[in-house]
Amino acid sequence: MEKEEFLQKISKLNIWQKNGERAPHKPLVLLFALGKIQNEQMQAFRFEEVEDSLEKLLIDFGPPRKSNHPEQPFVRLKNDGVWKITKPVPSTSISKRFLRQENIGGGFTDEAYQLLLAHPELVQEAAYTLLNLHFPDTFYEDILEAVGLDFSNFSMQRKKRDPKFRDKILRAYGYSCAVCGFNVRLGHTLVGIEAAHIKWHQAGGPDIEENGIALCSLHHKLFDRGVFTLNPERILIVSEEAHGTNGFEEWLLKYHSKPIAKPISQSYEPDQSFLSWHVKEVFKGPERYIY
Repeated sequence: MEKEEFLQKISKLNIWQKNGERAPHKPLVLLFALGKIQNEQMQAFRFEEVEDSLEKLLIDFGPPRKSNHPEQPFVRLKNDGVWKITKPVPSTSISKRFLRQENIGGGFTDEAYQLLLAHPELVQEAAYTLLNLHFPDTFYEDILEAVGLDFSNFSMQRKKRDPKFRDKILRAYGYSCAVCGFNVRLGHTLVGIEAAHIKWHQAGGPDIEENGIALCSLHHKLFDRGVFTLNPERILIVSEEAHGTNGFEEWLLKYHSKPIAKPISQSYEPDQSFLSWHVKEVFKGPERYIY
């Protein structure tokens, strides 16, 4: 297997898709496995040994769900040409209990493993391929840290976005954060204000005003991580799961139950379908009581 073939395989994972629902399960398992290779040169591991770690990744970086099932991608990745499991698992028997009882292990195929060992830079290329395809930029550092990947000696490869989207969104919100009003310039350069997608680009969200909000770097990351969302009236709703000490009240809770700033034109108001997607696929509810 050549490097290009490996990257093509992980960029074309067979991922369940329906109405824009997020399914980052396989990418997160592969990122975890890449971390094992970089740190321990470990090819495979038993499901029981990594179950808790994989479940935490799904909770932290996956969509909000009542339960998480790391056993599904752990087994089903074998159909994507880069992963193997230690013994066959019938599709009707994919359960955490079965994988534990049968001592099932999994990891990269021999061919993929040898390729990754021979080309350490491919670990980085593979990781950023997965990140670019399945997560917004605000997730990158947190995911890399969670899976133990360190690319401090490598240059970061980010997928190019449409620069016009940023310009349109910042103009629509007066070049200020729609939550806190933050607006700082260094000379003529606007600093710390970003164009946030409501429905992520990775989920098919378009680069239009109705799918964007101008947010400061902090509120952009909090929005993408599901710490808060917006209801149909553009009221900011903070998750019950969010808590903290310094800064929590000043930078987050004080905006709970309050509307964000309006754009300069009514036609730029956030589209309800995009807001609904964010609530369902990103927001880590339940929501706090609205005063």
